[in-house]
Amino acid sequence: MTIVWAVLAGVGFFALIMASIALHEVGHLVPAKIFGVRVPKYFVGFWKTLWSTRRGETEYGIKLLPLGGYVRLMGMYPPAKEGRTGRLAEFADGAREAEWADITATDVATNRLFYQKKSWQKLIIMAGGPAMNILLAFVIFLGINLAYGQSQQTLTVAAVTQCLDAAPATCVAPPAKQAGVQVGDTILALNGTSVSTWRDLVVLVRAQGEGGLTFTVDRPGQGQVTLPTVHGVLRQLSDLDDPNKTVTAGFAGMSSTTTVVHVGPVGTAQQMWTMTTQSVKALASFPVKVFTTAYDMVTGKPRDVTGPLSVIGASVAASELATTDQLTLSSRIASYFSLLGGVNLFVAILNLVPLLPFDGGHIAGALWEALRRGWAKVFRRPDPGFVDTARLLPVAYVVGAFLMIAGAVLVVADIISPIRIF
Repeated sequence: MTIVWAVLAGVGFFALIMASIALHEVGHLVPAKIFGVRVPKYFVGFWKTLWSTRRGETEYGIKLLPLGGYVRLMGMYPPAKEGRTGRLAEFADGAREAEWADITATDVATNRLFYQKKSWQKLIIMAGGPAMNILLAFVIFLGINLAYGQSQQTLTVAAVTQCLDAAPATCVAPPAKQAGVQVGDTILALNGTSVSTWRDLVVLVRAQGEGGLTFTVDRPGQGQVTLPTVHGVLRQLSDLDDPNKTVTAGFAGMSSTTTVVHVGPVGTAQQMWTMTTQSVKALASFPVKVFTTAYDMVTGKPRDVTGPLSVIGASVAASELATTDQLTLSSRIASYFSLLGGVNLFVAILNLVPLLPFDGGHIAGALWEALRRGWAKVFRRPDPGFVDTARLLPVAYVVGAFLMIAGAVLVVADIISPIRIF
């Protein structure tokens, strides 16, 4: 029965990701139709069509390969300007001609083409997809935070490390042990600076390095106690904002208790902001991580548990979360949907990268177009016209090729050597 539940949980998670992608495309579709862009196709998946239906001028359907989706907006690229020559111009014109083969004179005359729209309308249309994923992530996390709660560290000490090194014969007490910090103490301040969260305390300890550490605690039965000053120590630790990165920083040698707190929209927004900064840093190292995953897979090295996952890998992880006996039922449900929220947030951030073929490439084009036209208007210069994003298609093909290779590497790695959470 456990295997059946695991399969259902994994398939269900995959279906939820596909639903998120479908809604991402709705985020483009709706404003495009509102602003009058002709939208001939809306599909979930790629390759051969499994099912489709036509509603008005738009064909809606599902394709065989469920690894994405797309909405076709007519007239993404403006007509070519005379006088432009060179390999890049020829490349852009080739793609432009393919698109314009399906554009009619009526489309042009009635302003049904994307490039004809105002810059702010283009911005809304292209930002609609990532905005939908951000909204989905917010709703998911808010639902979890209201129904289950958010696990937060408190300032109460749960454990104090006894030795800096594992070998008993060379036991050197860490700063917290030397200072006399006890389990159950609530940390109030470090070196006279009050702290309100455990992260505040960790940041102060790390910044102090090997300097002096003076803990002020609230000790049960004794009240406020200022402990003796001790020297800090340096250790190799995971970066607070990028767990994949190792830094040298101050270390105290104690851990905190945790509590489940119900938070609302503000707390959820703060949670998502923290996740966003971490995701941006992770995205910056994504190419290196993909290469490392491929190298480890070829050489037989163990999979990096902090490495990237494909949709398949995320579904396997969700299946493991849903069926583990190391969590309560409510924790399993919360973790399952937290993973879905994290996937939606990452998809939004990825699509905001200011390069084609991401939505961010077209967003950058719309912003540049608005800036050029605004600048020309202020200085009473001729309208510079539309920004021709077709000239950036070589970049789009390079990025697209990398994404295909990366996707294939991660899928194979997730099948051969899946990341195990427990």
